Amino acid sequence: MFLKNVNSFERKCLYFSFFVIILYLSPLFILGENAHIRVHDNLDSNLAWYRVLNESGMLFGDVHSTIPQIINGLPRNALGTEFSGIVWLHAIFPTMTAYIISQAITRIFAFIGMYLLLKTHYLSGEKYTLISIGTALAFALTPFWPSGMLSTLGMPLALWAFLNIRNGEKAWRNYIVLTLLPFYASFVLGFFFFLFALGIFWFVAVIRGKGWNWRFFFSIVYMTTVFLVVEYRLVYSFIFDDEPNTRDEYFHARLPFWWVTRLTFKNFVLGHTHVMTVHGLFILFVTVLALYLILFKRLWKQEKVFVFLFVFNFALSAWYAFWFYKGWRPLTERFHFMDTFNFARFHFLRPLVIYMGFALGLKIIMNHGKVLKTVIPYFIIGQITILFLFNDEIIYRKKPSVKEFYAKDLFQEIEEYIAKPLASYRVASIGIHPAIAQYNGFYTLDTYNNFYPLTYKYRFREIMEKELQKNKRLRTYFDEWGGRCYIFTDQLGKHYMFKKDSTERLDNLQLNIKPFKQLGGEYIFSALPIDNAAELGLQLEKVFVSDAAAWKIHLYKAK
Repeated sequence: MFLKNVNSFERKCLYFSFFVIILYLSPLFILGENAHIRVHDNLDSNLAWYRVLNESGMLFGDVHSTIPQIINGLPRNALGTEFSGIVWLHAIFPTMTAYIISQAITRIFAFIGMYLLLKTHYLSGEKYTLISIGTALAFALTPFWPSGMLSTLGMPLALWAFLNIRNGEKAWRNYIVLTLLPFYASFVLGFFFFLFALGIFWFVAVIRGKGWNWRFFFSIVYMTTVFLVVEYRLVYSFIFDDEPNTRDEYFHARLPFWWVTRLTFKNFVLGHTHVMTVHGLFILFVTVLALYLILFKRLWKQEKVFVFLFVFNFALSAWYAFWFYKGWRPLTERFHFMDTFNFARFHFLRPLVIYMGFALGLKIIMNHGKVLKTVIPYFIIGQITILFLFNDEIIYRKKPSVKEFYAKDLFQEIEEYIAKPLASYRVASIGIHPAIAQYNGFYTLDTYNNFYPLTYKYRFREIMEKELQKNKRLRTYFDEWGGRCYIFTDQLGKHYMFKKDSTERLDNLQLNIKPFKQLGGEYIFSALPIDNAAELGLQLEKVFVSDAAAWKIHLYKAK
């Protein structure tokens, strides 16, 4: 579709771009389980969840069903919809194979979407070929959150289809895009905010007298409907499930004004971990330079789209930061949904906005920069180069590899030592993520999920009540969020990855083993030795270590 009516130069650029994407992904292809990938909100959670869900037999469980392997019955709805493409990849393929395929799908369609959007609607003409393709390639290489799939990187493709429809095009391909994207993207982690913004865009056009354009309006409604059908578990949990859950105790509005002001500029320049854009050097320079040219040459009317994107980009950072301003507290206490739904995520629009701004900024420099227009290729090459330096294999090279992180052989040895059916006892971890035990089939009392019953949170809290009393930061972290239902200790704080070469020891641990046992707890997997284990009612069974694992596991049994 997008290779039609392209000249020889453009075709070569497109082929080269696909080669670069493959080159970027090559560490995953070559290293497999020995590759280094993101831990936060990836290895420590989602990748383990997909495996647990697949092996639980509850992939199609009803909205009231639970997953026994986690916290004695994690609500099935907490692990998302069975209509998600990434869930099926992990159901069909081994973890790393599914991960590699998902990375390739996301980056290829991110490139196609941005290329089509720019070429069709903003940078038509052969003179802009290098800018369109270069920007699309850079966009496709951004270090997106892996389980988000096309939640942010699919926005250009969706916008291309919507603008086609808005301009009167009736081609079936637009509706194919709007139908399929919801199966490989998340509504609450991207497209809710995108569709809401499109709705405002439509409404403003109506107010300005540009007509109702019902075809455009109903296309927005159509994609929203598809998302709601795909995400029916989320809809049910949000509207119909009245059992109190951990989202009911999520309090975000606590930061002072000076702090959120600083956070605004920090986010504007550096971005956010879930929507990393790596724009603080070349892209920011290009957009500021383009804005200067607009001011100097009075190009406001000619370049109003760029000006809007620049202002909108800053506004999104400000909205993100000020969502945590303590001045919201009275409203959040009155309107509970303001706490249970994270409206700060409007900033998930920023990758689309930033890279569109980059492309239009380069266009402005090309048309009005005279001498500077000769360095446009170097801006593009510089941005792509810096994105290569943000490749997971480079950024996370000091973290455990996937194989070292999940340590399957080590935990197989532990399972064989205990020599009881996994479902007959419960475990918890200290100093390592509980996702590791979950991935290896153990039934855990601890977990990383932001949606589970409050009653369980309170019962689990009793285990570490004395430790939380020692540390206000941990107490606030658990009590006012609780997504990490971990055994926290004052000594370790918010650190969950103590590798086997650590010399740290737990010398004054204060746990309540009675509530641990009441929940079915029998064993604790500790990455560190517990010096006062006997006082707590714990008995050291054996220490497990392996060359292929990142951890040394001290297996303690509750007496």
